[in-house]
Amino acid sequence: MAKVEFNLENVQKCICKTCPVQADSACVKSKQMKVQEMMPKLMAGEITPKPEMIPGLYCAQGKTMCADVDFEEMCQCNECPLWEEYDLSNGEPMGYYCRDGEAI
Repeated sequence: MAKVEFNLENVQKCICKTCPVQADSACVKSKQMKVQEMMPKLMAGEITPKPEMIPGLYCAQGKTMCADVDFEEMCQCNECPLWEEYDLSNGEPMGYYCRDGEAI
């Protein structure tokens, strides 16, 4: 299993933005709006994404900074393209990276 890199390519593959765990989070929604505003600059390479800017890619960056996510909801990490690409089924933790930390 390779370590998931925090980069724009992986941010774009990440499906955390549709995850039920953070679907009702006001904190996540606010961060997602900011990311959408910055997306043209990110895509143009004018700015580099930083973990604190992106509400997702937890398999690379670790636990969420948003306190209002709902860990009672179903995690969808195993449906993400990064799950297979980085062989995350053979690492720890086994999903819920937003709660349990980055994949190792």
